[in-house]
Amino acid sequence: MGKSKGTSKSTKDAGPADPAELAGLLRVGEGVELAAIDPRSTPGFDGDKKAGTADLEAGAGRLSALQERLFAAARGPQSTRTTRSVLLIVQGMDTSGKGGIVRHVVGAVDPQGVQHTAFKAPTAQELAHDFLWRIRPHAPSPGMLGVFDRSHYEDVLIVRVHGLVPEEVWRPRYDLINGFEGSLAQVGTTIVKVMLHVSPEEQLTRLAERLTRPDKFWKYNPGDLDERRHWAGYQEAYQAALTGCSTPAAPWFVVPADRKWYARWAVQQLLLDALIRIDPQWPPADFDLETERKRLAELRATSEPL
Repeated sequence: MGKSKGTSKSTKDAGPADPAELAGLLRVGEGVELAAIDPRSTPGFDGDKKAGTADLEAGAGRLSALQERLFAAARGPQSTRTTRSVLLIVQGMDTSGKGGIVRHVVGAVDPQGVQHTAFKAPTAQELAHDFLWRIRPHAPSPGMLGVFDRSHYEDVLIVRVHGLVPEEVWRPRYDLINGFEGSLAQVGTTIVKVMLHVSPEEQLTRLAERLTRPDKFWKYNPGDLDERRHWAGYQEAYQAALTGCSTPAAPWFVVPADRKWYARWAVQQLLLDALIRIDPQWPPADFDLETERKRLAELRATSEPL
């Protein structure tokens, strides 16, 4: 992935970009350099904010329909139930737009088919176990769209940047993460890992907005300014996570996030790509259709108006 905007089309001409094409543009490959990716770029989209917002709205129905089929396919007759699921992992610096992804992208689908987990600082009980202990129970069950707002990657990001454990503890975690994600893929989970790539200039703008708008006060954390002082360390840690943990089973995608509308559209397209590849199908009836249709016809013929 580089700075190119790609060649896909906006709503103004031929409609949204092909999701598979966009996934190819954003997927982390060998030799990727986070510092070389422009956070204000819009790979795979040549339109403006208006076109991007329109394409996001247009894609919401398609995403919802595919997610409903995935959910239904896990609840049909036992013999045909799917074991497939999707796990969206969203990482990024403070103010990168993680909440907006959950609200504007995931929020467009049926909530009963979503398992959302926002991981906070680990508790004393969680710290008494291995770092994946608190993660494993939240893996999505069959038919579900799982969302990790932050994740097990905090244990090679904030832990590394702040030296919360020695290097000999956090360094082996990259391989442990790859093993964990590989095991999820083996049981039918398609993993979509997104790093929302925001610039330090845009972060300052968003932090300032949180201090000037009463409806944003609740989002402001004084600790965000302290964390900002470690920007270079976080970029180094993200680079290591991207290059060490982007595997065929669980690739990373870097999404430029200075333009919120683009980031939301891009993540929607990545989820569409995952669901299109799964191609979930409506489950067959687990009852005799003709019998039930006959019973319904008889009920209609004999029922009094309510």
